[in-house]
Amino acid sequence: MGYILDTEITYLPGVGPKRAELLQKELGIATFGDLLYFFPFRHIDRTKIYRISELSDELPYVQVIGRIVNISEAGAGRNKRLTAIVTDGSGSLELVWFQGITWVAKRLKPNTDYLIFGKATRFGAHFSMAHPEMDIYNPEQEKLTGALQPVYSTTEKLKNNRITSKTIMGFVQTLLTLAAGRIDETLPPFIIEQHKLMTLPEALRNIHFPQNALLLRKAEHRIKFEELFYVQLSILSRQKVRQIKVNGHIFSRVGEMFNRFYNERLPFPLTEAQKRVIKEIRRDMVSGKQMNRLLQGDVGSGKTIVALMCMLLAIDNGYQACIMAPTEILANQHYESITSLLGDLPISVGLLTGSTRRSERNTLHKSLEAGELQILIGTHALLEDVVKFNNLGFVVIDEQQRFGVAQRAKLWEKNDDPPHILVMTATPIPRTLAMTLYGDLDVSVINELPPGRKPVKTLHYTDVKRNVVFGLMREQIKKGRQVYVVYPLIKESDKLENLKDLEDGYESIVRAFPPPEYVTVVVHGQMKPEDKDFSMNLFVQGKAHIMVATTVIEVGVNVPNATVMVIESAERFGLSQLHQLRGRVGRGADESYCILVSQVKLTKESRKRLETMVTTNDGFKIAEVDLQLRGPGDIAGTMQSGMPFDLKLANLATDGQLIQYARTVATELLDQDPLLTSPRNAILKNQLQKLELHRTDFSGIA
Repeated sequence: MGYILDTEITYLPGVGPKRAELLQKELGIATFGDLLYFFPFRHIDRTKIYRISELSDELPYVQVIGRIVNISEAGAGRNKRLTAIVTDGSGSLELVWFQGITWVAKRLKPNTDYLIFGKATRFGAHFSMAHPEMDIYNPEQEKLTGALQPVYSTTEKLKNNRITSKTIMGFVQTLLTLAAGRIDETLPPFIIEQHKLMTLPEALRNIHFPQNALLLRKAEHRIKFEELFYVQLSILSRQKVRQIKVNGHIFSRVGEMFNRFYNERLPFPLTEAQKRVIKEIRRDMVSGKQMNRLLQGDVGSGKTIVALMCMLLAIDNGYQACIMAPTEILANQHYESITSLLGDLPISVGLLTGSTRRSERNTLHKSLEAGELQILIGTHALLEDVVKFNNLGFVVIDEQQRFGVAQRAKLWEKNDDPPHILVMTATPIPRTLAMTLYGDLDVSVINELPPGRKPVKTLHYTDVKRNVVFGLMREQIKKGRQVYVVYPLIKESDKLENLKDLEDGYESIVRAFPPPEYVTVVVHGQMKPEDKDFSMNLFVQGKAHIMVATTVIEVGVNVPNATVMVIESAERFGLSQLHQLRGRVGRGADESYCILVSQVKLTKESRKRLETMVTTNDGFKIAEVDLQLRGPGDIAGTMQSGMPFDLKLANLATDGQLIQYARTVATELLDQDPLLTSPRNAILKNQLQKLELHRTDFSGIA
C-alpha cells in the first residue's frame, strides 16, 4: 500500500469523482497531501458570542445565537432574495440570501435556534447579514474545530457546486482523522529537537485547527522553517557539489592587457567598491574552482568597467570572453562602450546580434573558432549551436533576469571545461530574495557611484501642474540639455482610460514645444527597427531635444546630455521600472531631474511608490519597498530565476529573519556533511530527492 498522502483526492469520503475533478481544476488539489497542504488564509475566533444589541459597524465577522421567527421571499429572477429574521431577546437581525435561495430555504427551520456567523452591516436602525454561515445550535455538542476556525480560499465555480470554505474544512477534518499516525516526518529528530520545532503531524493539525493562537504560531513556524530550510539546503548543496566536482580555469597572470588598460585607458579612478569587487572576482579566478558570481550595482555604478577588466584577465591568461545582453540596443551599447574604452589596445572585439549580416556572421564564426576573436558581445544569438569558441574562459550575462534558465545553461556548454560566470544586474535585489533566488551564487555589490556623478533629483507633480513640468523642460533645453518623456501606452485604451498615451502625448508636446525651434522624436516597440534607430540616433547625436517614448528605453539608452526624465501616469509603473527609467538620466556631470506625473487621486500603494522614489535614490532601499508592496511572487516571476520549490506558507517579503536562520542551519549542516551521506541525514537526502523531482535542474548556471 502506498503512502497515504499520495492517495488521489477522489477516495476521500465525501469527495467522489465529480468533486475531485473540480478541486483539481480550481485549486490544484489532486491528492490527500495537496489537501493537507492547502492551508487556510486566515482563522476566525469562534469563542466570542455577541448579543444582537452589541453589534456595531466597527466589528469584523461576528457570531450570534438567534431563533428564526420569520422567513420570506421577495422579488423575481435575478432580483429574487430570501430573508429570515432572527432574535435573541436583545434585538433582531435580518439574514439575507441572493443566491442558492431554493437550497437554503429548504434547510431553514422556523422557531429553531441557530449559531450564526458573518459580517453584520447597518441599514438604518437595523443590522443585516448576507449569506451567513449557520448551524443548528446545540450547547451540548463539542466544537470539533476548536477556538479558531479556518477559512479557505475558494472560487465561484466551487461555490456554485456547493464546495465552500466550510466544505473544505470538513474534508480536512476527515483527512486528519483518516491519516492519524500515518504521516511521515520530513525533518530528522535532531533538527526538531535542536530548534524546538513541532513535529509535522502536530504542525499540520494546528495549522488547520489550532486550539489557540500560540499553537497556530508554532505550527506556522515549523512549516515556514521547513520550506525555507529545504530551499536553502537545495541551493547550498548544489553549490557544494559544484565546488567539489567542478574545476575552474586558473587565471594566475595579471598581464599586459590588464595593466595597460589600468594605466593608460581607465577613464576615471576606480571607486573603492569597484576595487573590492575586482579583488573578490580575482580570488575566485585563482581558486581552481569554477566561479558563479552575481554582481549587483545600480544604474551608472560602473559594472561594465569591472566586467571588462575581468575579461582582460581572462585574455591575459589565453582565454576568450563574451558578454550576453537581452536586447540589441544593450548589446550595441556594450560594443560601443567597450571598443571605446579599449581604444588602441590590440584586442579583437566582435558583435553578434539578430541584425548581423550573414557574411559578417561567417567571418565572425571562423575567427571565434580559430581563437582570433578575443571578446564577443551579443544577444541570444550567442546561444546558437553554430557559435563555437576556441577557449571560452569568462562569460558575462547582463540583465540576466531577462533570460530563461535554459538559455543561460546553454552557455555552460560552449567549452569543454566550464567558464567562469559573472551575472550582472542593475535591478537591485533585496537581500532575502537574493539569498533564495541566487543563493548558490556568491554576491558582489557595487554600492558607490563614480566620482562626479550627482544623484538625480526626483519630483512628483499631478496632472494639474503640467505647466510647471513644461517650464522645467524648457529651462533645461535652453541650457543645451535633452529630455525624455515616457508613456505607459502607445495608443489610448478604453480599458485604461486614465492612462496617458504616447500618441496624444506627442501631440501635446509638439504644441508646447513647436518645431522648428524644438525637435521631438518618437520611439516605441511597434515601430520598424530602421525608424526606431533613426529616431534614437537623432537623439543620441543631440539633434533632437525631446524623445517621446514607451519603456522601450528602460534599458540600454546612454545619452549623458539628457538631464530630464518625465514619466507620465507614473502611478501605473512598478518601483523597479521607475528606478530603471530614472537611471537613463544623471549619466553626465550635470544636475538631472526625474519628474513623476500622476493623477491627483492615488491609491495608498501608488502614493507609497511615488513617495519612495522622491525620498531615495538607493536602489536597494527601493527594492526592499518594492518587495513589501508587490510581494515576492511577482518579483521572482519577473526574474525567471526559478525558485527551487513552491512556498505554501513562507513569505520572502516578510520572513527575512527566518530565511537567514534557515540558511545558517543548512550551511552548518553541509559544512559537516557536504554530500549528505551521514545516516542521520538520510531523511534530508530523501526529502531533497523527492522535492527535486518537481523542478527542472539547470544548476550549471544559477
